[in-house]
Amino acid sequence: MPVAQKAVIAGASPRAFILRHLALFVAAALFVFVLSLTYGLDLSPGFF
Repeated sequence: MPVAQKAVIAGASPRAFILRHLALFVAAALFVFVLSLTYGLDLSPGFF
């Protein structure tokens, strides 16, 4: 791990670390939910 990244992680509070990861998890879950509603992305040649 680079030294700069270690310094950033060491300086961040545990609460901010947890909140950031929780926000990323919620964003990923929302993205999967939206994709499930649209039946995936339409990448067929006719779409373009």
